[in-house]
Amino acid sequence: MNELSIFWLVAVIVLGIVEALTVGLVTVWFAVGALAALISSLFGGPLWLQILLFVVVTAVTLITTRPLVKKYFGKNSHKPTNADMVIGKEAQVTEEINNLQGTGAVKCLGKEWSARSASGEIIAEGEIVTAVQIEGVKLIVK
Repeated sequence: MNELSIFWLVAVIVLGIVEALTVGLVTVWFAVGALAALISSLFGGPLWLQILLFVVVTAVTLITTRPLVKKYFGKNSHKPTNADMVIGKEAQVTEEINNLQGTGAVKCLGKEWSARSASGEIIAEGEIVTAVQIEGVKLIVK
């Protein structure tokens, strides 16, 4: 194993460790590029080919897999729950909604929810409102 092979091997290991520590899919593409360069080095490829393979393989894996990774594992990937079904649905106020007093309840899709007004207005019992979001265990309505 020559010095360049050792360099690429160390790069693969270090990038793999950094990836494992960050768990953010930050260096995995560089590790794959370094692995390609390592293989080239082990077969006696010249330095320019190793560097070219590193850059090209890194770029190709980044371009082809990053959109898929972001789609399935991205920070903004929202896992819907059954509670999300109430968003946009009508609900009947079963207890006056008063944000200042911290009171209010609605019945939506057969379930009782604590409720708050999105605009801060007081909403009387019996009114029909629309659920606009969920904050914790409270339904925000308008």
